[in-house]
Amino acid sequence: MEHVIVHTDSDGMPTAVLSRGREWAVGAEPVRWFERVNWWETSRRMPKGSSGVDVEVLQVQVRLGNNSRSALTTMHLQRDGLGGGWRLREPVAGAA
Repeated sequence: MEHVIVHTDSDGMPTAVLSRGREWAVGAEPVRWFERVNWWETSRRMPKGSSGVDVEVLQVQVRLGNNSRSALTTMHLQRDGLGGGWRLREPVAGAA
């Protein structure tokens, strides 16, 4: 999974996603949920002091740059439990 940078507003809501040198502006309210993960598939030991079983996921509707007329594209972002950053779950369709 590709690491991305998520810019947020003062309330912690995502406003933009930086991916592969491109800035994607969030164009709709994000949807957030938590999923169970099989920590043993990515690590030999559960990280000390971390639950390790739930991961935060964001679904964001974004458009390339600040063009309000460009089509919205869906990104699924997964919280990186180690550093607190975000990862893009799959490549963005039509984002050539």
